[in-house]
Amino acid sequence: MSENSQAGATTQGNQAGSKRGIHGVWASRWTFVLAATGSAVGLGNIWKFPYIVGENGGGAFVLVYLVCILVVGLPIMVAEVMLGRRGRRSPINAMRHLTKEAGLHGAWSAIGWLGVAAGLMILSYYAVIAGWALHYIGHMASGTFQGASAEQAGVFFGELLADTYTLIFWQTVFLLLTMGVVVGGVTKGLGVAVRVLMPLLFVLLIALLVFGYQKGDFAQGFNFLFSFNVEALTWEGVLEALGHAFFTLSLGLGAIMAYGAYMPEHARIGRTVVAVGFLDTLVALVAGLAIFPIVFANPTIDPSAGPGLMFVSLPVVFGNMAGGLLFGSIFFVLVTLAAWSSAISLMEPAVAYLVESKGFNRLTANLLLGFVAWVVGLGSVLSFNVWADARVAGFNFFEFMDFLTSSVMLPLAGLFIAIFVGWLMKPEAVREEMKDESNGVFFTWRWVVRYLSPLAVLVVFVMGIYKTFS
Repeated sequence: MSENSQAGATTQGNQAGSKRGIHGVWASRWTFVLAATGSAVGLGNIWKFPYIVGENGGGAFVLVYLVCILVVGLPIMVAEVMLGRRGRRSPINAMRHLTKEAGLHGAWSAIGWLGVAAGLMILSYYAVIAGWALHYIGHMASGTFQGASAEQAGVFFGELLADTYTLIFWQTVFLLLTMGVVVGGVTKGLGVAVRVLMPLLFVLLIALLVFGYQKGDFAQGFNFLFSFNVEALTWEGVLEALGHAFFTLSLGLGAIMAYGAYMPEHARIGRTVVAVGFLDTLVALVAGLAIFPIVFANPTIDPSAGPGLMFVSLPVVFGNMAGGLLFGSIFFVLVTLAAWSSAISLMEPAVAYLVESKGFNRLTANLLLGFVAWVVGLGSVLSFNVWADARVAGFNFFEFMDFLTSSVMLPLAGLFIAIFVGWLMKPEAVREEMKDESNGVFFTWRWVVRYLSPLAVLVVFVMGIYKTFS
């Protein structure tokens, strides 16, 4: 069957696509686990999570974060996967179908549009940041940072941000890499990519961990991450844990819903989602154990330097350690792989929609959406140089895109998903998709997704808006 004729299958109802889906299925449950983990594991896991753990009480923060994952992240992820598998279409068409099935007003189908739009918008600026990591791989490997001082590394990073054409070049390269995977579809593209990229990411992470253990101050790095300091954990830290638990699993983007559409019928959703949450958290913690011993090996480097640490301080540390150039290159390859696996999931939902509904083949859909993401991303590129002083309501273009997606669109999408599944879907439809779960697990999950999860997401949304404008 051609892709165009597959697209026409959307009109045949849920029964036609209930077992397999319009775009095919993952080769196995573990392929889905790797794909969803790839979507979840991104730049935030490699750097942000370890950093906020260290700043908010170490082990105390980790404990709160894990509770938030259980209360907010995993229940909504189960709901999103379930919607995808039941709809067996792109998020937009899946929500259209499920809205009709539930006998609801068509406005509820906007959940799909909200997620897909947010994904493309995030991809536009995500590609720019990932381009920085690509740029650093070659320079780290070639010895640019060998013996470099913090001042020299800072000048190098500043020159990169000021160089519009270099930023555009690497943004373009990263988007082409993403399109090159997505164009292959479920079996030839996404499935193959995750089976290669994710194991490679884990191998590189372990290599960095061994290097950090041998060359860095592992004891201090471990204490930074896992010292159980309750006094350092503030209510602001609890809210940060809640927000990160939501965002780290790529909830509300449509990606998990799209991947759920390719999930085998026999796979247990609950168990599969728990595996994704476990791997996502494991990657973040291991990244911290790999990075911070290296940071603490140089007492002049501030571990709380935030994003600047990745592109200024870490190159200095790697450049002044035996074997540092090799492992510094590995680090930026790791960052690139994490960004790549996430970017693939950001593009797939929109591509799937164009194939299903507009008669596009996957190549044409990729070229169109890649171009849109590239053009919108130019605004983020220019935010670091030509448009650096151009601000509206205190935001430059890059900051506005980040705020609109992370603080507005994603929380709202997650909130609507929880309400839709918890309150509006027919109970028998929900139970049918969760038929492999025990009654105890099912009723506990349904109670959480009806009450606790919406409340928690609402708190994240309100506090995000408040912190931005207060």
